[in-house]
Amino acid sequence: MFVKSRGEHASKHVLPKNLALLLCFASFCAGMFFSNRTWMVPDAKGIPWTSRTGGKQFVDYDRNIVVKNEGNSSGDISGSQHSILTMDKAISDLEIKLMASRAEHETIQKDPTMSEGVKNIESILKRKYFMVIGINTAFSSRKRRDSVRATWMPQAEKRKKLEEEKGIIIRFVIGHSSTSGGILDKAIEAEEKVHGDFLRLQHVEGYLELSAKTKTYFATAVSWWDAEFYVKVDDDIHVNLATLGVALARHRKKPRVYIGCMKSGE
Repeated sequence: MFVKSRGEHASKHVLPKNLALLLCFASFCAGMFFSNRTWMVPDAKGIPWTSRTGGKQFVDYDRNIVVKNEGNSSGDISGSQHSILTMDKAISDLEIKLMASRAEHETIQKDPTMSEGVKNIESILKRKYFMVIGINTAFSSRKRRDSVRATWMPQAEKRKKLEEEKGIIIRFVIGHSSTSGGILDKAIEAEEKVHGDFLRLQHVEGYLELSAKTKTYFATAVSWWDAEFYVKVDDDIHVNLATLGVALARHRKKPRVYIGCMKSGE
C-alpha cells in the first residue's frame, strides 16, 4: 500500500515493459483457448460467418433471413443435377401423354361408330370443293325459294350427292331479323328443319344492308368451306349448273379471278 502525504513523495513501483506485453499476450492466448471460437462480423449481406458449431450462416439483411449450412453438403443438389431431374420429369410426362394418345387411337380404331365419325370429320376438313353457291334471299321470299328448289337446286340426297361427287355446295343465304327470336326467324328455322339448305349469317336483314350482307356471306363461306370459287346469286335467278361449271373451269389455273359487276368498290 502506498500513501502519499503532503510534502512527501511516495515511491513508485513500475512494471517492466516487456513483462506487461508478455502478460497481455498470455491473457489473449488463454481467452482464445477457453472460448474456442472465432467471430467474423459480416459487413455486407451474403457474406458467410462461422458459428460456434462450425457451420456457416449467410445473412440477407434486406429480407432479415439467415440461411444456415452446418457443413453437411452431401444432401445438396447441384445445378446440373436439378436440370437432369427436371428433364427426366418432362420426358416422363411426354411418355404418359403419348401412351394415353395411343390408347385413345386404339379405342377409336376398335369402335366402328367412333372411327366412322372421325373419318367423316377429317374428310370434311380436308375436302376441296369446286364451288360454293350462295343464294341471297329474304324472309318474304318463300315462293322464290320453293321455285329454286323445284328447278335447278337439287334436294335431299341429290344435293348431298352433288356435294360429294361434283364438289358443288348450294345454300340459301339469310341473316336474322331485328327482333331476335321473332316470328320471322322462327319461320326460317322451321323451313330449315324441312329442307336443311340455309346458311345463316351473323347479320341483321335490311334493304340498306345488302352490301354488308354480301361481304358477310363471302367471309362466312370461306371459313366454312375450302373451295376454288365462291358464287353469289339472287333468289330470282335460275342457274344452269353445267354451264356455270364449264365457265369456271376455264379459270381454274388463274390465281385470282373475279367475275361479275362491282360497284363503288363494294
